[in-house]
Amino acid sequence: MTKQTAIPTGIDLREEIDRLRKERNAVILAHYYQKPELQDLADFVGDSLELSKKAAETDADVIAFCGVKFMADTAKILSPEKIVVLPDMDAGCSLEDSCPPDKFRAFRERHPDHIALTYINCSTEVKALSDVIVTSSSAETILSQIPADQKIIFGPDRHLGGYLNRKFNREMLLWPGVCIVHEAFSERELLKLKAEHPEAPIAAHPECPPHIIDHADYVGSTSGILNFAKTFPGDTLIVATEPHIIHQMEKALPEKNFIGAPGADGNCNCNICPYMALNNLEKLYLCLRDLEPRIEIEENLRVAAKKSLDKMLELAAGTIGKGDLGRV
Repeated sequence: MTKQTAIPTGIDLREEIDRLRKERNAVILAHYYQKPELQDLADFVGDSLELSKKAAETDADVIAFCGVKFMADTAKILSPEKIVVLPDMDAGCSLEDSCPPDKFRAFRERHPDHIALTYINCSTEVKALSDVIVTSSSAETILSQIPADQKIIFGPDRHLGGYLNRKFNREMLLWPGVCIVHEAFSERELLKLKAEHPEAPIAAHPECPPHIIDHADYVGSTSGILNFAKTFPGDTLIVATEPHIIHQMEKALPEKNFIGAPGADGNCNCNICPYMALNNLEKLYLCLRDLEPRIEIEENLRVAAKKSLDKMLELAAGTIGKGDLGRV
């Protein structure tokens, strides 16, 4: 469990966080799924890899990552010289939990003719066991470059992998993990909501199951959904991903109406990520004050994991030649 220490009474947390940010030469990152108060005081708000790349480009000595552990791990992989802290070390991920490294290694060994195309929502150890990491925004670009006859393992998200299989007519072997947030959306309740707003398009994250994706007018990453929100011609959008992304939509487009897709009973908070919700202002203050909890990764493991991330960046940029794609 994350160690908790006392916070002095009567302090202004936002002022203290700003003071510590300057004192520590820290950059604060917040994922789109974080609470609005964390998004509003962050230096950068975005998708997980985008945030880690931006932090790596700064001269900050400290990265405070308001997100979940695999995201902070990725920041450390890309910025080993920086101190990386996470407000709550218990902020995990159901996808990472679904794919233990020992079981993933054994799975790979049973399929030696397959390459491992692995979603970034996984542990550092699984990244080190993978050939190419993908994000929800880069997966299509990368998969389109891999020869059709190359056998592929895709994990840990079977819904994202299934969406890619259907779109590209592939037969990737899928690891059976799911995101508990995107799994929670109800098709019945979504259709009821759509009936109330027949002109409103539906934007969905590809981690959603097929019965949600099939009703979507747009499917994409969190940043892709945000861009779609800025360009669609109507005034109401139904959003099938973690609802804290709506904060950025409302800030950018206060004249439009954004409605989160409902869970099973139409009113539950089951579409809010319980791991992301563990972070708050108090824990951010403490982690900046104490520089704990701190992300530490053994160097050989970090280098091995970085190889699959580097391969993703090369493929996403189109800098790998066709002759290099057979065994990436």
